[in-house]
Amino acid sequence: MRVAIIEDQTILRDSLARAIGQQDDMEVVAKASDAEDACDLVGKHMVDLVVMDVCTDNGSSGIVAARRIKERYPNTFVLVMTGMPEITFVQQAQDAGVDSFVYKNIRTDELLSIMRSTMEGYSTYPHKKDFCDEMPLNDEEIAILRLVCETKTRKEIAEELYLSEGTVKRHISEMLAKTGYDSILKLAVHAVSSGYIVPNMNED
Repeated sequence: MRVAIIEDQTILRDSLARAIGQQDDMEVVAKASDAEDACDLVGKHMVDLVVMDVCTDNGSSGIVAARRIKERYPNTFVLVMTGMPEITFVQQAQDAGVDSFVYKNIRTDELLSIMRSTMEGYSTYPHKKDFCDEMPLNDEEIAILRLVCETKTRKEIAEELYLSEGTVKRHISEMLAKTGYDSILKLAVHAVSSGYIVPNMNED
């Protein structure tokens, strides 16, 4: 199994490379810190499996890179990992064609096992994190909250989501009623500080 590791944290990247390199059926053929380099590395090194972080150097998204890899090299498997409980990463990864998705708090032996099962055609995805249980917001409300986290005004949110300002105001009132917060800014601060929303993550 020819593996590429795309991870911006040097210590984690090197420790993963050592663990993978110790396996009889695996070989690390490429490493990088920026997801922008991932697609080129797959072609250059004939990679079988890419293990890639969501958030990498220079603001690059591993999910965006995964989509490019799956479009250009459909036979290459992609396993995406993250340490953030961002509530839309799992769905974004599924939409991009990512084969497996894991959180970084798993053990190394679990990761190796998932890498092998992914190569055998079995997808692994986590259950949704507890933000939606804690704060049961629908997709439109989450989209509004994300834009609030990006410091957009109500008018800008309305324009971006093709809604009226009155509709945005109504949604915000409903979000506050659901969550018990008395301010949308307080809710936004909680969402960002907890890692449930990562502002300005480009999905394109």
